[in-house]
Amino acid sequence: MLNGKNVLLGVTGGIAAYKTTFLVRLFIKAGANVKVILTDSASSFVSPLTLATLSKNPVISNFVKSEENTIAWNNHVEFGLWADLILIAPATANTMSKMASGTCDNLLLATYLSAKCPVFVAPAMDLDMYKHPSTKSSLDALASFGNNIIPATSGELASGLHGEGRMAEPEDIIEFIKKQLVSGLSLSGKKVLITAGPTYEAIDPVRFIGNHSSGLMGFELARTAANLGAEVYLVTGPTHLIIAHNNVHVINVVSADDMYHSTQMYFENADIVICAAAVADYRPKSVAEQKIKKSDENLTLELVKNRDILMTLGEHKKNQYLVGFALETENEVQNAIGKLKRKNLDAIVLNSMQDKGAGFGGTTNKISFIDTNSTITAFELKTKAEVAVDIFNEIIKRRYA
Repeated sequence: MLNGKNVLLGVTGGIAAYKTTFLVRLFIKAGANVKVILTDSASSFVSPLTLATLSKNPVISNFVKSEENTIAWNNHVEFGLWADLILIAPATANTMSKMASGTCDNLLLATYLSAKCPVFVAPAMDLDMYKHPSTKSSLDALASFGNNIIPATSGELASGLHGEGRMAEPEDIIEFIKKQLVSGLSLSGKKVLITAGPTYEAIDPVRFIGNHSSGLMGFELARTAANLGAEVYLVTGPTHLIIAHNNVHVINVVSADDMYHSTQMYFENADIVICAAAVADYRPKSVAEQKIKKSDENLTLELVKNRDILMTLGEHKKNQYLVGFALETENEVQNAIGKLKRKNLDAIVLNSMQDKGAGFGGTTNKISFIDTNSTITAFELKTKAEVAVDIFNEIIKRRYA
C-alpha cells in the first residue's frame, strides 16, 4: 500500500521525535519516498542529519533556504501537492492547537493547510496534557476536518508517570496508515480471482505443448486489484514474472488441469473473477514416462480436449462478476459476444490479432470491453498496466457504482 507513495513526515518538538528515525526506515522499507519537515523545536530532539540520511532527502525546517549564495524559499504549496499522505508525528499539544485553529506560523503548518492528501496525526504528550479539555477539543476539531487521528497509547511517559499520551509505536503507525488507505479503496474487502499465463501440456518428461503467453496481462490485473484494496488470488501458469504485494496470493500451476482445480478452490468466495490465462484447449492423450527418442520422420500425437475452465465457472456462477478474454483473428465482435453468452459471462475483454501491439508476448494491448448488454467500450493501444486499470474501472462502474 505504501510502495511508490510520497510521504511527508512532519516532526514537532516532543521527546517522541526520536522514534521518527524508525518511522522513516519503515516507510523506506515499504517502498515509500519520504521527505521530512522539522519544526524549530523538533531539532532539539532528533538530528536533521540523521533523518536526511535515512530518508535520502534534505530535511526542511524553514521557509527560506540558501543555495549557492542566493536566497530561495521552500514552497509549502509544492510540498502539499507532492505528498500522497502527510504524517505529523509526534503531534504536540501546541501543534494540534494551531492546526485546529488555523494558525500558520511555520513551514509545517503552512504545508498542512495547503495539503490535498490524507493527513495522519499521531499525538504525543504527557498524561495531564493529553487529558486536558483543550487537547480533546483540538483532537475533535482535527477529526472533524477529515484528519486521521492515530490514538496515543498508554505506557511510561517521559515525566515518569504511567498513563495515556504515549505516541503509538512506529510499526503500529505504519499498520494504521495501511489500513486507512485500504479502507478508502473501491475494492476494499473484496476477493478477486485472476488466472494468468500459459499452460504447459506434457508430451514426455522434457517436452510440452504450450503457447506464447507471457502472463503480463494477468499479473498487471492482479497488481491493479491489489492496489484497489482487494485480496487477490493469482493462479498462474509457468512464467518468469514475479509480483511482490501483500494483498496478492500466487498459486503456481503448470497444466490446464492444474489450473482447473485451483480455480475451483477459490471461485466460491470470489467477488470478481477474471480469466486472463491462455489455457491450452487440448493435451496429449497419453504422456510418455521416458523421453521420446528421435526415430521416425514423423511423430503423431493424439490430443484430447481439456475441460473448459471459463465455461465451468460460468455454469456454477452465483454472485461472482465473471470476466473472460477473447483473442480473435476474424469476426472479432461477433465471436466475442457469442463467447460471452455461451459461457454465461458478465463481460468479456476482446483483443484482436489484427491490431498491432495487442495480444501475446508484448507490453501493450488494445482492448474492447463488452458487457452483457453488448455495450462495447473500445480503448486505444496502451501499456498492459494501463489496460488493467481500464478493465477494473469498467468492472467497478458496472458492479459497484
